[in-house]
Amino acid sequence: MQTIRSQVYRFSRDNEPCARVAPGEVLVFSTLDCFSNRLTDEGVTMATLDYGYDVANPAAGPVYVEGAEPGDVLVVDVYDIAVADEGTIATDDHCGPLHEGMPYATKKVPIRDGYALFNEVRIPVRPMIGVIGCAPDGPDVIDGYVGSHGGNMDNRLIGAGTRLHLPVRVPGALLQMGDVHAAMGDAEICGTGIEIPARITVRVSLLKGFVLNWPVLETADRWYVNACGQEYDEACKAASAELHRLLSQQTGWSRADVYMYMSVQCDLELNQACKPCAVPLSLRFGAPKLSQFPPLIPVPSTIVR
Repeated sequence: MQTIRSQVYRFSRDNEPCARVAPGEVLVFSTLDCFSNRLTDEGVTMATLDYGYDVANPAAGPVYVEGAEPGDVLVVDVYDIAVADEGTIATDDHCGPLHEGMPYATKKVPIRDGYALFNEVRIPVRPMIGVIGCAPDGPDVIDGYVGSHGGNMDNRLIGAGTRLHLPVRVPGALLQMGDVHAAMGDAEICGTGIEIPARITVRVSLLKGFVLNWPVLETADRWYVNACGQEYDEACKAASAELHRLLSQQTGWSRADVYMYMSVQCDLELNQACKPCAVPLSLRFGAPKLSQFPPLIPVPSTIVR
């Protein structure tokens, strides 16, 4: 089992792979927090930190997956996320709906016995991967941003026991991940969750020749299309179109029937919406699993059930 420690700050087809693996292999990604572990105590805030988007949200990787080609899907099974014993939350004066007049502040949050200790409140630790994706086939994308390649989706459901399907855009896929949160609410309203270093254990598999335009998360009972846009309507339209396409392909129903079904059975939920912010709004559109039909996305042959 390889451990991936190299850190990069952009998703890029030009990033040099730090490891090469075959489909079916298990890997451990060793990650820093989104501040590159630089908010060392509560006396250090984002006001004095050189926190440009080109040095934030480091991701471990990238990893070259043998046989991955444009037009394939990289499948990532998340087995475990082990977090450190202390996390960090921070605010600034330019991110989130209450940013005006909000002071810069840093809060250190101890992690004890499965809980984060926030003042008098014990918050259950539910580790999630904020940044995960493959390299785009166009311009580089800074790790703190999100796109159809994945990136900073900040979907709090991407945790242990889930399976993420990522579009492959370049040879080898170039998988990278980081920005783990010990806990986060939908929308990540102040711009940070409980940011924390972690060790992420995953298995990578390959689905050949399956068209996927946006990342899709699979949980025990649902499928979630993850999409983004600078404004809500753009993100909503992108997620709706991809979920509609996949459900139409799965069920064979008419366009109108699928649209109506989405309206009564599918849920549109925010991932990250700390506007105003330069980072696009990220959301997920979830559909129940349907036992009457084949899976929304086929299971790769390297996965044994």
